[in-house]
Amino acid sequence: MIKKRQIKMRAVQGNTNRVAVNAGIAALLLFFAVPCFAGYGNQQQPVRKHTISGYLRDSLTTENLIGATVHLPSGSLGTSSNRYGFYSLTLPEGEVEIVYSHVGYATRVHSFTLRSDTVISLSMNGALWLDEVEVTASKADRIQDRTQMSAIHVHPAQVKALPALLGEVDVLKVLQLMPGIQSGGEGSSGLYVRGGGPDQNLILLDGVPVYNASHLFGFFSVFNADAINNIELLKGGFPARHGGRVSSVIDINMKEGNSQQFHGEGSLGVVAAKLTLEGPIVKDRTSFIVSARRTYIDLLARPLIKAMNEGSTTNVMAGYYFYDLTAKINHRISSRDRIYLSAYMGDDKFYVDTDNENDDYSVSRFKNSAGLKWGNITAAFRWNHIFTNRIFGNTTLTYSRYRMNIFSKLWETDPLTNTEQYYGMDYLTGIEDLSGRMAFDYLPSPNHYVRFGGSLIYHVFNPGAIGMTAEIPIDFGGKKIFTYEYDVYAEDDIRLGDRLKTNVGVHWSAFSVRGRFYHVLQPRMAARYLLTDELSVKASYSRMAQYVHLLTNSNLGLPTDLWVPTTDLLRPQRSDQVAAGIAHNFRGYELSLEGYYKTMRNVIEYKEGASVFDVHNQWEDKVLQGEGRSYGMEVFAQKKTGTFTGWIGYTLSWSDRLFDDLNQGRRFNYKYDRRHDLSVVAVKRFGKRVEISGTWVFGSGGCITLPVGIYDAYTPFDVNAQMKDVIAYGERNGYRMAPYHRLDLSVSLIRKKRWGERRWIFGAYNVYNRKNPYYMDIETNTRYDGSPYSSVPDGGGVARQYRYMQISLFPVIPSVSYQFKF
Repeated sequence: MIKKRQIKMRAVQGNTNRVAVNAGIAALLLFFAVPCFAGYGNQQQPVRKHTISGYLRDSLTTENLIGATVHLPSGSLGTSSNRYGFYSLTLPEGEVEIVYSHVGYATRVHSFTLRSDTVISLSMNGALWLDEVEVTASKADRIQDRTQMSAIHVHPAQVKALPALLGEVDVLKVLQLMPGIQSGGEGSSGLYVRGGGPDQNLILLDGVPVYNASHLFGFFSVFNADAINNIELLKGGFPARHGGRVSSVIDINMKEGNSQQFHGEGSLGVVAAKLTLEGPIVKDRTSFIVSARRTYIDLLARPLIKAMNEGSTTNVMAGYYFYDLTAKINHRISSRDRIYLSAYMGDDKFYVDTDNENDDYSVSRFKNSAGLKWGNITAAFRWNHIFTNRIFGNTTLTYSRYRMNIFSKLWETDPLTNTEQYYGMDYLTGIEDLSGRMAFDYLPSPNHYVRFGGSLIYHVFNPGAIGMTAEIPIDFGGKKIFTYEYDVYAEDDIRLGDRLKTNVGVHWSAFSVRGRFYHVLQPRMAARYLLTDELSVKASYSRMAQYVHLLTNSNLGLPTDLWVPTTDLLRPQRSDQVAAGIAHNFRGYELSLEGYYKTMRNVIEYKEGASVFDVHNQWEDKVLQGEGRSYGMEVFAQKKTGTFTGWIGYTLSWSDRLFDDLNQGRRFNYKYDRRHDLSVVAVKRFGKRVEISGTWVFGSGGCITLPVGIYDAYTPFDVNAQMKDVIAYGERNGYRMAPYHRLDLSVSLIRKKRWGERRWIFGAYNVYNRKNPYYMDIETNTRYDGSPYSSVPDGGGVARQYRYMQISLFPVIPSVSYQFKF
């Protein structure tokens, strides 16, 4: 059936390609041409209108204020600042009063006579601990007013305030505390959004994809909270400007650096230290920020390992470390032009080095070095340009590379000839991107917010190859694959009266690989209707497409997973999601209730018994494609202002998969299907010197596949064959482990100094020492604690005894860290 389908598709491929390309070019030209007619449309208006535009920034840090609200006092007309702090609002000529507000900032009001286009750029004062009545009176970016649903916004201050494993604050672990998002396991920073997998999350750092977001085998993320300005996660209701993944978009914006004063901050913790420096190069014109972090586990362990080597002829040195470095510089060319250059580099390395110092000169000397190394490099160049007071443009060039290497090196020295022979083996895999993107914001009136643009990405995939070096170098395994990915989009946030607001758009994407051309048209729709001033109902539909896939068969979040492309044999993933809900805001409290239903096509899994290290078979021959489904309900209640803040999130969900060649063709639970997820987060500030925070999480047990029998088997007609155990497994992911729950606490002692501020942070992970399940192991015929075994008859009728063992990972873990700012 597959071959017939492929032949039929090839027959119409030429026409399809031409139609698709022409449609994409026509759409791009159409939406790029919109601004050209903006002036003509304005000339026909009987009432003279003018545009107020500018930038909104933090008065202390000079960082962009993203999503700040600019509106009339009545709230009937308004807009919000984009990710670069730019806003534009067109109003009738005459006396106007403009309100500028943002959560956590003091509201500003500007009154004047509007006679012509006016530029107003403001610096707003942070006021995190203002009285709640003051803040809510400003009507700052209320949840019930936004068309966007299924969105999560996190400020870096929230990330830093919460308890953290070993004292290392983590952006992705905070996102795991939100409804609809699950972790991959104990301590893992992986994200599983509404039944999706980790490859279905588009993680962007300053607009650049990050393909591996984990340090320390998945226990920490690569993002340094000290260098981050804003975090946004979308899990549904995707606007047309987003694409490339089928489950979520995680957009992380770096700080730009203070353009007024030189500042720094850093910390010393149990496992790592970090330092961030920022300041002006040319005041009010050019600024920079540099942030670095490194673990010192290997440095602390080195003296202990050396002591253990005393008296041995073989010296062993083992260790692990990670580091990351983030840097950004921005320059204001003029009031209409600004350029940015940002970069990230990070690596993890686990290694074991041995040296056999043998005094017997008749025996060769050996030195060996083996280990695992992986890391990311990203870079972005961005140019912002204000074409008119209503049109904002952003042009971006980006580079991203992820690479993983498992290596083993051996040096053999012949004592007689004193010659050295080298043997080496490297297993390499990775992905490399080079892309260009143009995006435009067009605000013709307060009733429309139009966005349009397009991008081109050049991918290079290395799906796994082994190189061996000896007398004759040998290379085998997968070959590099070169592909192109295209997209164009257009959307409009439309206000239809005082109560109804919609966002309608379309995203078209395409993928070219090995002479094949795939394309998917993706409609996006969302609507919000205000029932009252404080209560709204929302609904959305989105189709998403994904052309890159992640092959994984590891439960530990190890970096041995492979990024592979859609090919002539592997089709693009697609998802369709509908969602509906309500949003309510009352005296600083936000409440949302959402229900969703999502279907996924062409999701991938390894075939039974396939392995990532099986280089003798092509990776395309080791995978299957099937269907996925996820549906559920999410409740989120949050308090953002005052001295007591926090949230409660609850998720009720179902998620499953269906493959023709897995589980006998029957639908089965997704590995990370959890019926219930609950998180409670609280932060309390006592004056200016003490801050206490805590998190409590509960989740249904994860799904696993367990054996139901063990049999003896041997090869027929082989007289030398020995009996071997054969394990028979039951329903795929048919067993659910014990529920997971954990309490974390943290206390911060804050003191102002002449040079700045210092904090001592004392924390505890898993306070009541809950032994949460990490995985299940099987123990046979050996008793440790006298507990009973189950008996399963083997092929010969003899009862074989075995027992399941729950393996837990982290007990209670205390931590202490020292933070400083100057």
